Amino acid sequence: MHPGVPMVTVLALMALMMPLFSGAVDIRQLRQLAARHNVTCVLVFGDSSVDPGNNNRLPTTMKGNFPPYGKDFFDRHPTGRFSNGRLATDFIAEALGYTKIIPAFLDPNLKPADLLHGVSFASAASGYDDLTANLSQVLPVSKQIEYLKHYKLHLSRLVGGKKAQNIVKNAIFVLSMGTNDFLQNYFLEPTRPKQFTVEQYQNFLASRMFQDIKEMNRLGATRVVVVGVPPLGCMPLVKTLADQNTCVERYNQAAWSFNAKIKEKLAILRKTIGLKDAYVDCYGVIQNAINAPQKFGLVETSKGCCGSGTIEYGDTCKGLTTCADPSKYAFWDAVHPTEKMYRILAGEAIESLNETLID
Repeated sequence: MHPGVPMVTVLALMALMMPLFSGAVDIRQLRQLAARHNVTCVLVFGDSSVDPGNNNRLPTTMKGNFPPYGKDFFDRHPTGRFSNGRLATDFIAEALGYTKIIPAFLDPNLKPADLLHGVSFASAASGYDDLTANLSQVLPVSKQIEYLKHYKLHLSRLVGGKKAQNIVKNAIFVLSMGTNDFLQNYFLEPTRPKQFTVEQYQNFLASRMFQDIKEMNRLGATRVVVVGVPPLGCMPLVKTLADQNTCVERYNQAAWSFNAKIKEKLAILRKTIGLKDAYVDCYGVIQNAINAPQKFGLVETSKGCCGSGTIEYGDTCKGLTTCADPSKYAFWDAVHPTEKMYRILAGEAIESLNETLID
């Protein structure tokens, strides 16, 4: 993508992905548009919402590389994705026409050619706060960015320094995290609440995100898509622990307020370093699906598909029976969305993204 081409062009390209989610897509047309604007690949940072299996290689209990995870993935293979199938970023990769999945950078089976189409550095249980990742012995964003440097080196060996630089410059960087900073850290562990009020912690997280994106920009990023935090209080696990049948307002308010701060920081980055950015309203998309499930072909939005659907996720979901039809469920386990919900998230978010930035 030429430095003078606005982010709207990228989003116009993404608009062409929309037919994918209704079952038909002109891959040729999409590829032509991607080529015309030099869109190279998708590089992903974050938590379990976008981790395709990096945690498989880490000494952590936060893994999803066993059944019933992957039940509806290719060959019914559990990869480490915390869902029954693919993630939203996988659907975006398929829509671009390059590959059906975005692989984990730490996957030992990763081939050199895979680097050209994009990889994920994300690590389940991570967050903007390094302490969040350290609590679960997973990759903090600082380490994910370090792996980006390794990626650039591997890419340079593959295609040469100049072309590698161009691939990174024209990539779409995706950041999707923040959930664990609240659920696994602030609302659970004693350290941060002693240091920060909820609002101060939100400011701290937003500042960390700001610095992370500046560092990515220093390493070549010019286009960044940030996914907002979902309505945390609507997760089955959160409702169970709060002994509520409805969404827990305190948690939703924390997510909503933090998302507003994310947008403020992106506006500053746009003005100060000329970053081309976009914000994905994950909160709104999931809230809409919960409030009007029939609109999305969903039936069950209050519990997950694995086990009782009210408390199990990760290790506690291991080997359990699952619901008959996950495509009718919003949640796969008590925390993570189903492949169907990720498909909705990808499609709906891209559509709203275009409406917001093109208007």
